[in-house]
Amino acid sequence: MAAFWFVLTLSALAWYASATVLVAVKGARDIRAMLARLDQGRQDSPRS
Repeated sequence: MAAFWFVLTLSALAWYASATVLVAVKGARDIRAMLARLDQGRQDSPRS
């Protein structure tokens, strides 16, 4: 029975780690794209 809980715990930890990495990677891409759009908007606008 201990093996069951060990496998279940490892599976849960692996799922949590992969979800965390996936969210971090996608979030970093979104932030880079947002900053690029902001920078592009700043370059296109006339400076006063």
